[in-house]
Amino acid sequence: MLITPAFAQAAGTASDTGSMLMSLLPFALIFVIMYFLILRPQQKKVKEHAELVKNVRRGDTIITSGGLVGKVTKVIDDDSLEFEVADGIRVRQMRQMITGVRAKGEPLAEKDAKATKGGKQPKDAQDVKDVAASKDDSTAK
Repeated sequence: MLITPAFAQAAGTASDTGSMLMSLLPFALIFVIMYFLILRPQQKKVKEHAELVKNVRRGDTIITSGGLVGKVTKVIDDDSLEFEVADGIRVRQMRQMITGVRAKGEPLAEKDAKATKGGKQPKDAQDVKDVAASKDDSTAK
């Protein structure tokens, strides 16, 4: 034999680190695939649900995780609300148990709210009244 045993062992250790890296590569690829196919979409869905729950207001028609459908009558606090299932039947529900919002209630516009407090009508509403009054005048003639 021309090669001593010690020299042969030293040459083998350099290839072992490369083979160890190649054996870990499939696990890393599986983790990356799982992140993009499972974890990332789930995080996006949780974020959308939190936004949906945060924006629920009075007048919205909601669907709960139990399958109840009702109209929100009162927002109690950050964690719970009250909604009406049928005439006179109100249920208190945790916000996190809302799965969907069917119909959005109409929030009072910011400029409309300021004008209502001051006793003045917003310009848009005044324009609507002017148009309605001109139609009444034209039909009266």
